[in-house]
Amino acid sequence: QVQLVESGGGLVQPGGSLRLSCAASGSIFRINAMTWYRQAPGKEREWVATITTGDATSYADSVKGRFTISIDSPKNTMYLQMSNLKPEDTALYYCNADISRYWRTAGEHYWGQGTPVTVSS
Repeated sequence: QVQLVESGGGLVQPGGSLRLSCAASGSIFRINAMTWYRQAPGKEREWVATITTGDATSYADSVKGRFTISIDSPKNTMYLQMSNLKPEDTALYYCNADISRYWRTAGEHYWGQGTPVTVSS
């Protein structure tokens, strides 16, 4: 099995910063890509950012220039450095990982339980 555990959420003032972490553990042969999503109260889950095995990154327009996604491959841990936070960034942040558990097998998607981020003065 594979487990994803997010951490690092909390309460921060507008303009502040937070760093989220997502640690993957279990039966992992290769992480193909990792992605952050978020879901604000009363809204649908939305894509935030993705990083692939080649360290290619992509961001939603709403966070581009403020958020940075990165990965520590030896630790199977993904990070989301969030700066210049705005009240509209308030949401439950989830990580998703596309993981191949064995050699020459297709990747499967796994989800973490989410970590809350609240941006408020």
